[in-house]
Amino acid sequence: MAAVTRFPGIAEQIRLVAWLRWRLLRNSLRKKNSRLDLLGLILAGFFSSLFVVGVCFAFYVGAYTFVSEGRPGWVALLFWAIFLWWQLFPVLAAGFGASFEFRNLLRFPLSLGAFYLIGLAYGLADFGSLASVFWLLSMTIGAAVAEPGVLPPMLLIVSLFLLMNVTLERLIGSWLERVLARRRARELFFALFILSMVSLQFIAPALDRYGTAAQPWVLRLLPYLSPLPASLAGQAISAAVGGNFDGILVCAAGLAFYLLLFSALLWRRFAAQYRGEEASETAAPAGSAAHAKSMEQTERPETLRLLSPQVAAVLRKEFRYLMRSGFAFLTLLLPPFLVALFSWQFAEARTATAPRAISPDFFFLSMMAYLILMLMAPAYNCFAYEGRGIQTYYMAPVRFREVFLGKNLMLVSVLALEITLSLLVLAFRVGPPAPPVFISTLAAIVFAVTGQLSIANWSSLSFPRKLEFGQMRGQRQSGMAVLIAFGVQFVLGGISALILLAGRWTGNAWLPAEVFAGLAAAALGGYLASLDALSQLAEKRKETLIEALCR
Repeated sequence: MAAVTRFPGIAEQIRLVAWLRWRLLRNSLRKKNSRLDLLGLILAGFFSSLFVVGVCFAFYVGAYTFVSEGRPGWVALLFWAIFLWWQLFPVLAAGFGASFEFRNLLRFPLSLGAFYLIGLAYGLADFGSLASVFWLLSMTIGAAVAEPGVLPPMLLIVSLFLLMNVTLERLIGSWLERVLARRRARELFFALFILSMVSLQFIAPALDRYGTAAQPWVLRLLPYLSPLPASLAGQAISAAVGGNFDGILVCAAGLAFYLLLFSALLWRRFAAQYRGEEASETAAPAGSAAHAKSMEQTERPETLRLLSPQVAAVLRKEFRYLMRSGFAFLTLLLPPFLVALFSWQFAEARTATAPRAISPDFFFLSMMAYLILMLMAPAYNCFAYEGRGIQTYYMAPVRFREVFLGKNLMLVSVLALEITLSLLVLAFRVGPPAPPVFISTLAAIVFAVTGQLSIANWSSLSFPRKLEFGQMRGQRQSGMAVLIAFGVQFVLGGISALILLAGRWTGNAWLPAEVFAGLAAAALGGYLASLDALSQLAEKRKETLIEALCR
């Protein structure tokens, strides 16, 4: 039978994989959680599309202006913007795009050619890639409206530029996947990436101080960028406006060379994965007897004797997860560092240009709200890293009341530490706020945190999503959990803003502190009352939790 069975061609294989993916999506929508998750993604996509449409208008105006005013060479700036976005955004937002699951695809009898084409198709499914495609189309329309004769070469250059970018993005992603197979390499890369992103905040002050002196050096470096793809695309458009057919061919040949080079490298990487390359962690070495003894000593019940043994065990586990994850540990250092950076910029602005633009009290309130917004987000999916360990909670003599208490105590401890460090930084850089503002802010923090914990625990049970421990790419939170977190933060922030404004309207500086104290007491009572109900809900949603976290 195998001799007479016709092996499907590449197009048929791609069609079958697309049909299978569609059937999987349709079947998954039979579950309520999957439908809500899809709804959350659709809403998030709608708001993201507003951003894309706005930038499309900017690219259209830019291309039209540069071509109509006789400066077609400046179109290279637009190509450079798209090139940098296309290659950097997938790293910046790793996990929000479509992840190419090679091992899942290799379960099917695909040929190498079909495997390669499906890999490129997944590259075009990323948000950054789709946005770039629309921006390239906007550029093309803008240039064609300004100069109709430039449309044919523009279509050729844009097509080559698009294929080159999607190939390069998949190649970089494949290399990163290989390099970041080990947890230590991932943590080092993530640390360097975060530091580089934070360092971008210093660009504006550096330009203000050294921009004029650095301008001649930048002009000297520009000729060295001409052989690169974005510059070649801009030169081709300039040649098309000037009627230089030879220049168009030379630039198109340069883009085609880059496309062939990156395609060959990507084919080699995909071929290695197609042959069964497996990048994973090696087995961890066994711990020594001395290490085991020290671990036993640190696990004595006396360490957290004020808590019940179950809550103390969960709290210790969460602490060790935090210490083992370089990603999570580094995020603890970021809020105080960012507060120090913002306070430095705030102090510079007040002393230099706008001494009365923002009061220290308002700046203090803004920084505290920023910390709550950053640090409370993981609470809405607190079982994300449990994996198959979620089954232990159902087999061990522990109620989910103790589980939530342990997890929430760890989060509150981290919040207290971060807020304390940030308060010290603000007091040193900006100065302490007025006593009524300080007390009102602390009471508002207790209200906002306690008010969110009950909703966050319910969201963790209702919309669980498994995340890989120590991994950055391919991680995406549940769409409904993200929407709930955003909505709760918005509502609580609006309530807090109204209370603070009421204090200013009435002229009573201590009124917000009194109101927030009452709300914080009510939120704390509601949180304690919700623990038993959440324990019952956890029993009812046992199958949902295990299915979502153990697959």
